[in-house]
This record gives sequence, structure tokens and C-alpha cells, in this order.
Amino acid sequence: MPTRDQRGAAYPSPVVMLSVIAVAMAGIAFVATRGGEPTEREVTPVSQPSQSPSATPTRTPKPKPEPPAVKRGSVQVEVYNNSGITGLAGDVAERASGMGWKVVGSDNWYGTIPASTVYYPAKLKQAGKQLALDLGIKRTAASVDPMKPEVLTVILTAPLD
Repeated sequence: MPTRDQRGAAYPSPVVMLSVIAVAMAGIAFVATRGGEPTEREVTPVSQPSQSPSATPTRTPKPKPEPPAVKRGSVQVEVYNNSGITGLAGDVAERASGMGWKVVGSDNWYGTIPASTVYYPAKLKQAGKQLALDLGIKRTAASVDPMKPEVLTVILTAPLD
């Protein structure tokens, strides 16, 4: 019985072919981008320009007016606890009162808050930032419904430092 001879061509896989092409292209790019010396040079001035008095007076920019200082006693604040720590809102409310803020309430907050936050209505943005600084809260945001439009709202997710 004659033996069968199985001959055929074995083609390389597409991954091998793409790798060979990528290496060839990298080689061509290397040769094509190889260049001589850089064309940029450092230029040093030979002489300094003369300082002549100008005909127009130099203007000094006007400093930006600073926002008015926050009157802590005139801003209402509500403090809410969104953590599992009993009494956290009351403790922080006392702390804010001791700093001069007008705390009008404290309670629990039900919802998901990513981090302790001071929420402020648009007209109390500066006061909200100041309250956050006073309490050491890093996050502030504009008030959302159901928050009161004339009150700063503090929602705590953990004890303050």
C-alpha cells in the first residue's frame, strides 16, 4: 500500500504577520526621522535695549474689590447627620454656634451624600465657603431641593477633625 504524503503550505498567523509589518514600519520611521543637528539655537542679545522714558504713563491695575466680610450671626445654618454616629449633628451645630453662626436646627438627613458638604443658595455662596473653612469641611455645593433657599445646609457623613 502506498503511503500518503500530506504536503501543504503552512501560513503564519495574522498576529505574526502584523508583528513583522509593525517592526518594519518602526525601522522605516526610525531611519526617516533620524536627522542632523537641531535647527534651533539660543540667541543672546548683543546690547540691552535703552530705557527711554515713555510718553504715556504706566498704569497700575486696579485691585479687585474684596467680597464683603461674612456676618456669621446673620446667616442661618442647619446641620444634618448623614452618618451612623449618634449626636454628630448636634455636636457640630454647637461648634458652629460657638463660632458665631446662627444655627437654626439640626437633625438627621436621609439620602446619599458622598462626603461632608456645605450647601449654599446662590446669594450665600461666600458665606457657605466661609462656613466650610470654619468647620474644616472640604466640599461645598449649590443648594438643591428640598433645602431652604435662605439657609446654609451642612450635611455630615463623618466626624470633623
